[in-house]
Amino acid sequence: MHIKLLTNAEFLEFSKLFKPGSIYQTPYYAFTMHEEGYSSMFVGLMIGNILKAASLILVYKVNGFKYALAPRGFLIDYNDEELVTTFTKLIKKFLGKRDIVAVKINPMIIRKVYNNTGHTVQNNELYDITFERLKKLGYFHLGYNNYFEALKPRFEAFINLDLNYIKLFANIDRSCRNKIRKAVRDGIKVYHGNEEDLKYLYEETQGKYPRGLGYFKDLYKFFEKDNLIDFYYSKLDTTDYLQYTQKRYNDYYKKSAELSHKLISLKGNSDKIINEKLNIDKNVVKYRNQLAEATEYLKNYPEGIVTSSALVIRWQDAVYLAIDGYDKNYKKFGAKQLMIWKLMGRYAKLGYKKFYLGGVTNINKPNNKYKGLNEFKLNFHANVIEYVGDFELVTNSPRYFVYKNSFGITGMFKK
Repeated sequence: MHIKLLTNAEFLEFSKLFKPGSIYQTPYYAFTMHEEGYSSMFVGLMIGNILKAASLILVYKVNGFKYALAPRGFLIDYNDEELVTTFTKLIKKFLGKRDIVAVKINPMIIRKVYNNTGHTVQNNELYDITFERLKKLGYFHLGYNNYFEALKPRFEAFINLDLNYIKLFANIDRSCRNKIRKAVRDGIKVYHGNEEDLKYLYEETQGKYPRGLGYFKDLYKFFEKDNLIDFYYSKLDTTDYLQYTQKRYNDYYKKSAELSHKLISLKGNSDKIINEKLNIDKNVVKYRNQLAEATEYLKNYPEGIVTSSALVIRWQDAVYLAIDGYDKNYKKFGAKQLMIWKLMGRYAKLGYKKFYLGGVTNINKPNNKYKGLNEFKLNFHANVIEYVGDFELVTNSPRYFVYKNSFGITGMFKK
């Protein structure tokens, strides 16, 4: 038994088949992070001629010390005590000899799964045994964070796509379905973009996401080599928006005029018609104002207005919403809701089983400051996985002691 440095091809073959898989445990992600200043290696546990476990290891050097990260944890069966014990012993020695002080992992060990109302629908019966085993092997647990304090979210939302199109839509929250319908009526359209269109995502995520346009382009470039990534953006068709608004205004104006004529000629109780006209007139005012807005939009943006965007990675039988954004100035159009729905339908038809919407926070945490983010994703009838969280494994005790007491490691890695 020994740790072996794997080639790109060897690691790719293993990561393609290992479940649970992760887009962060792929050569494509390693190449992307190399452009961000990280060195990397692919390691594997060989038992005889058989590769039993593997991992991408990212290494970052700061203040003369090297620290490692295994994003989303090692590709290993954490329930196999002998395998985990052997791998831990050998990887500590392997990394320690390379002067790496420690490695942080955030493994895909599921603690619980919740439905969109916060009720537990799945418990990992082996969780406590696995958790205690890792601690005994020297993995220091960094706590059960509720928000986004860790390198990767501890809570992740996902949608089961193995349903028919009608059922998928029916499962969506009613208010969200209404926003989707309204977005279509208003003229929101979703387009399949390319690398040049990633500028939209950058503009929508500035100040909200820790990485920039270069990272987005690298991610796209490397995953696109094997056709594993898609970029989408939505636009408000300003011509359609004006035409729809004009029609709605004309319809309500005509109805208001008819009710006015009816009131003049009516003898007797007119309360019902008066109330109806008051409601109609509210819409006349609403669409008159919207008509002015739509006219201005068409004048200033004849080619349309980009309203939201999404970078999606396909891996194994799932799709991952890697990064998404929207223009808050046009939030009222519900473009982001329509975007997610269109992607759900597209990938379900292509045979993918799950759609991971990315991180959320603890949905059972009272007074959650990220309540809006959680509700947006849960409205699509998403379930939420609760993972174990981050562990740190010291691999070179003397160097780790010096580093920890000299500089500290907190906050070294960007997400």
